[in-house]
Amino acid sequence: MIYVVDDDYDVRTSLRFLLETEGFEVRTFRSGTALLGSSTRHRADCLVVDYKMAEIDGLELALRLRRLDVRTPIVLITGYPDENIMAKATSAGVRQVLLKPNLEENLVECVRNEIDSRRAAGPT
Repeated sequence: MIYVVDDDYDVRTSLRFLLETEGFEVRTFRSGTALLGSSTRHRADCLVVDYKMAEIDGLELALRLRRLDVRTPIVLITGYPDENIMAKATSAGVRQVLLKPNLEENLVECVRNEIDSRRAAGPT
């Protein structure tokens, strides 16, 4: 199961379609707060999270999830790259950052790699 967290309805819908077309089961959330309030936040195989969101941004969401001991891999997507984004992402427990204009080319492969890495590492 892949969870997509983005406050833009069109982006959420597009990402859901892309991932479902590739055989993934997908659940979407309109905000980080909605995901944090979900009783199923521990059940995803991978999270795809937008960086810039209204309530809390993707990095803050990642930090909060890690504090709640959610170890699910997170792929951060952004249309606002900056030179420090990888350092910020790494400190929030995020290993993958993708730019929105090129998501279709890289997202599916990145999600599969994160899931495979988690399975190879075994239970946490």
